[in-house]
Amino acid sequence: MIKTEKILHLRSSRGHKVRVVREHYLRERVPCYSRLCQDEGCDNDGKLLPADLTHYVVPDAGVVLDFLEVLEFRELQGVVFTQTACQALQSKGRRYYNRLRTLLKDPRHDCVLFANDFQEYSYCPREKGESLERWQARSVYSAAVWYYNHLAGMISVVMITEDEDAVTRYNSLNSGVFVITVQDYLQNFWPQLQAAHELYASIRQAQQEKEGEDSQREYSEHLPAELLEAGIKSGRYVQGSLNVSKHRAQNEAFVQTDGLSEEKADLSAGVLVFGWKHRNRAVHGDVVVVELLPRSEWRGRGTALTEGHGDEKMEGDQSKPMATGRVVGILQRNWRDYVVTFPSRDGTQSQTRNSQRILAIPWDRRIPKIRISTQQADALQEHRVVVRIDSWESNSLYPNGHSVRVLGRAGELETEIQTILIENCIHVPPFSDAQLREMPVNSPEKPWRVDPAEVARRRDLRQTHLVFSIDPRGCEDVDDTLSVRRLARGKLLELGVHIADVTHFVAEGSLTDLEARARATTYYLADRRYDMLPSVLSSDLCSLLGGVDRYAMSVLWELDAESLAVSSVWYGRTLIRSSYQLHYELAQALLDGETADVPELADLDAAERDARLAELIKALETLTHVARHLKALRDRGGALELEGVEVRAQLDEQKNITALVPRQPLEVHETVAECMIYANHWVARKIQESFPARALLRRHPPPRHELFGQLVESATARGFSVDTRSNKSLADSLDRALDPQDPLVNRLLRMMATQAMSQALYFSTGAQPEDQFYHYGLALDRYTHFTSPIRRYADMVVHRLLVAALQADSEKKLLSSREVEETAQHINNRNKAAQRTQSLSTALFQCLYFKDKDPQTDPRCVADAIIYALRDNGVLVFVPEYALKGAVYLRNKDGQVVTAVGSDGGCDWQTGSVRRFPDYITTTSGAGTSTFRLFEHVTVRISVRSTASHGDTLNLELVRNEPHRGGAEPRAAAAAAAPGRSQLVQEVVRLAEEAQEKAAQRPRLSKEEREFRQSRTPNLYSLLEEVRELALRELQENPQTAAGSA
Repeated sequence: MIKTEKILHLRSSRGHKVRVVREHYLRERVPCYSRLCQDEGCDNDGKLLPADLTHYVVPDAGVVLDFLEVLEFRELQGVVFTQTACQALQSKGRRYYNRLRTLLKDPRHDCVLFANDFQEYSYCPREKGESLERWQARSVYSAAVWYYNHLAGMISVVMITEDEDAVTRYNSLNSGVFVITVQDYLQNFWPQLQAAHELYASIRQAQQEKEGEDSQREYSEHLPAELLEAGIKSGRYVQGSLNVSKHRAQNEAFVQTDGLSEEKADLSAGVLVFGWKHRNRAVHGDVVVVELLPRSEWRGRGTALTEGHGDEKMEGDQSKPMATGRVVGILQRNWRDYVVTFPSRDGTQSQTRNSQRILAIPWDRRIPKIRISTQQADALQEHRVVVRIDSWESNSLYPNGHSVRVLGRAGELETEIQTILIENCIHVPPFSDAQLREMPVNSPEKPWRVDPAEVARRRDLRQTHLVFSIDPRGCEDVDDTLSVRRLARGKLLELGVHIADVTHFVAEGSLTDLEARARATTYYLADRRYDMLPSVLSSDLCSLLGGVDRYAMSVLWELDAESLAVSSVWYGRTLIRSSYQLHYELAQALLDGETADVPELADLDAAERDARLAELIKALETLTHVARHLKALRDRGGALELEGVEVRAQLDEQKNITALVPRQPLEVHETVAECMIYANHWVARKIQESFPARALLRRHPPPRHELFGQLVESATARGFSVDTRSNKSLADSLDRALDPQDPLVNRLLRMMATQAMSQALYFSTGAQPEDQFYHYGLALDRYTHFTSPIRRYADMVVHRLLVAALQADSEKKLLSSREVEETAQHINNRNKAAQRTQSLSTALFQCLYFKDKDPQTDPRCVADAIIYALRDNGVLVFVPEYALKGAVYLRNKDGQVVTAVGSDGGCDWQTGSVRRFPDYITTTSGAGTSTFRLFEHVTVRISVRSTASHGDTLNLELVRNEPHRGGAEPRAAAAAAAPGRSQLVQEVVRLAEEAQEKAAQRPRLSKEEREFRQSRTPNLYSLLEEVRELALRELQENPQTAAGSA
C-alpha cells in the first residue's frame, strides 16, 4: 500500500474556496470483477463481467454525466464504470448518483464499478494547471489501459467519450485500447440497436438547442445554497416538498412543512404558492425553499369546481387566507420519467432544418409543458412519448427535455396502461433467469415435497388442527389460513392464524429478495396484476391451497372459553395441510344455515359428509364468536368503522359482466379481518419487545382537525353533531349520525371521515418515540403487517424479525434501525404508487364501460346521485349505483346556470346567477330559483370526456332536481337485450381485436414495451375477481377501509 496526498478544492458554508489536503492510499490489488481475470490475488466476488464478450467498454466522465440513459440498455454488456466517472456524476446530484448505484446493483445489467483512484497503476494525480475535464479523461484512459494489461490482452477495451481531443490524443497510444465517440461506438458495434441511436440523438439535440436565443429573464434566479441554508436556520425561509394541486395546477401549489406546524400555527396547513412566477421553475415533487410573502398578500384556496374535482381532502373554510409564499431555491430536484403527448402541428412550433422544437403536453396536469427537440415531430403527433427534463433556465418559460421512447398512440388500451405505470414510477419487468434459478422446482416430472429435516424443525399441525382458508372466489395466492379448536375439555379455545412461510424460500439478500424489495408490493390493475414474487411461490408453493402440505408461520392463542381472555400465545414455524378452501359467499352461506355445496365433501358418503360439515360449521361459528369479541374490544378502544368506495362486477351464468355495482360486505369479511388484525397486533408486540430499536411497525397518525371541517359542516347541516377530538368520540358520533329515511347519509359521512384520515405508514421503532406507535384507525398501541408476505415486502421483513426473536441465540445479523427506516420509507412510497395505480386503472376501465354508450338514450347512463359537498359554482355528488364521485356544474363558462323547469324537476341551462349558503346552493334565472341542498338526491347523466393529451374522464351532468325513479326496469331491459358480454368487456375485446388487425400495418411492440405486461392473460372472471381480491385484502387488514389502508 502506498500513501499519497489528494488535494481537493472545496467551498465552505459561507461560499469561500477552501484547499483541503487528504491522505490517499493506493493498493496494488483492486478487484477487476471480470471472469477473464487470472490473477489469484484479485478478490472478485459479487457480480462479474462475462468472459464471452468481444470487448469491454469504459465510458469517460462526460459520457456518464450526459448519456447514462444510453448505457442503461441491457444490450450494452461489459460496461466498466470508473470511480472517476462516478464521482463526477455524484457532483451532478444525488438523484443521478443513486440511479447509477441502482444500475450497478441490478443483476440484469452486465456492468461493474472499478475503483481506479485506489489502484496503484491506474491512479493519475491531477497536474498543476490541468483542467478538470482533461484530468478525468486521462484517468479513465489510464483505467482502460490497466484493464487491458491486467487481463493479459485477452479482450479489447473501448473507451467512449464525447471529447474529440481525447480521441485524437489517446486512440493510437496502445493497441487493444480504442478511444472513440459514443456515436461511432453505437454505429460500429450496435447498428441494429435503433432505440439507443434515437435516444442518443434526442439527448444530443437537447444539448445543442438549449434555450439561449432569448436572454430575457422569465424567472428569478435561485439563491445560492449557503444563503438558503442560513435562511432556513434563521427561520426566514421554509423548507418542504412542493405539491401541485391536480385540480388547479396552473395556479395552486402547496409546500408541506413537516415539523413546523407545532412551532408555527400559521404553517399547519402548509404554504400556498400561487401562480407560475412564484413557483419559480419548481416542479411537482421538488424539495424547495420558500420565502413567506407579507400577510397582506396571503390568499385562500380556490373554492370553485374545476375539471376532475371530487376526490381531494377538503378543509372547512377554504376561502380563509393561508400562509402564502414564493420559491427562492430548490434543494433537490425530483424529476422522473414523464409521459407526454405531441400535439398536432399548428404552425406555432419553432423549426430548424434538422429538427422541430415541440411543446409537449404532459399526461399529468401538474407538470408544465416540456420543450422537446426532435426530428420525428410529424410522426409522433397524437402519440404518448416518455421524456425526461434536462434543464430549466431562468430565461425559459418551459423546461427543456429529450424524448426517451414512444409508448404508442394515445387512447389505445395498452398505451394507457403503460402510461399509468410510468407515471407512478413502476417498473416490473419479467423475473430474470438468475432470479428464477433461485426458486424451487415443482413440476409433474419433479414434484416438490416437504423436506424431512425441515419437518423435524417445525410443529406439525397436519393431524391435530382443522385448518381452512376463506378468500375471494378463485383466489390463487392464499397466504392466510385459520384454525379453531377446544382444549382442556372445553375450558379453553385455541385460535390459530397460519401465514405462508415465504422467507423459507426467499433468502435475505438473494436476487429474488432484492427484486421483491424493489417492488415492495404486488401491483393490482383492473385487467392484470404484477406479482412481487415469481408465480412458483405466489400461486403455488407459498399459496396455502387445500389438501397439500405447506410451510407456515403460525400464531396460536389459548383463550378462556367463557371470557375469551388470552392465557398464552405461541409463535413459530409450522407444517399445515388446509382441509377446506372456502370462498366468502360459501362461508357466509354455511354460517347462515343455508344449503351449500362444499367441494371437499362432494365425494364422501352421506354420514361422513354430514359429520364433517357439522364440524366445519361449528368451527366457523366459533370463529365468528371470537371475532365479534375482538371487534367489540377494539370498538370500546375507539376503532373507526369508515367507508370506502368499492365496486364489484355483477356476473351472469356465463361469468360475463352485466353491470358495475357497489359491493356489499358480509360478516365473514369482518371475521377474517379481525383474526388478521389480532395476529398483526400480537406479532408487533413480540418483535417490538425483542428489538426495541429496529422493529418494523405500522402507525396511523391522528388526522389534522382542520381536515374534518367538511365532515362537521355537512353533519351539522343534517342536524348531527360530530365530535372529532379523539378516535373514540369520532366513532361514537358516526354511530349516532343515522338518518332512518336515508341510510346513504351515514355512509357519506363515513366516507368524508375516511377522506380526512392521514396515511398509515411503516416505520422503524428506533426512529419514532413510543407515543407515536399508536394506530388511530384500529385503536391499537402497536401494529404491523405479518399476514400477507406473498404480496407485501413489509410482511417478509416482519417474518424475519419474528424468526430472529424466536431464535435468541442466533448469530444472524439483523438490519440496523437506520436500514429498517430506509426500507420502511421505500415501502411507503411504493404503496402510495400502488394505490394511485389501482385508482387510475379503475377509472380507466370505468370510462371504457361508459365510452361506447349513448348518454342521451342508454338508461344505464342515467343514475341517482346524492349531494355531499357544495362549491361556488356547483356541487360534488356520489353515485351509489356505480360508486362514483364527481363534480356537477351549476354554472358553466358562458355564465349560464342550471335551473329546474317543469313539474318533474327537469333541468335546463339559462342565463342567471349562483349563490352559495352553508347547507344549500341556489341558482336564479328568468325561470325562477332552484335550490340544491346537502344530502338531497338528484338525477345525473354520465358521459365520457375525451382529451388527446390526458386520460379520459367521466362527466356528470344534472338531469333533474329530483331522485332518479325509472332506473330498474329500463336497466333490466337493456341488460337483457345486450349480447353475452358486458359493454366494458366489449370495449376491451374490441380494442384488442383492432390492435391485432392493425399489427400488420404498424410495428410490433418492442421487447421493452411487452415486458410491461407480466402476468398471464387472465380470463374475464379471474381478472375481475383479482380486482375484488385487492379490496378484500384491504378489508382483511382493516375492515374499516380508511383513506390510508391499515
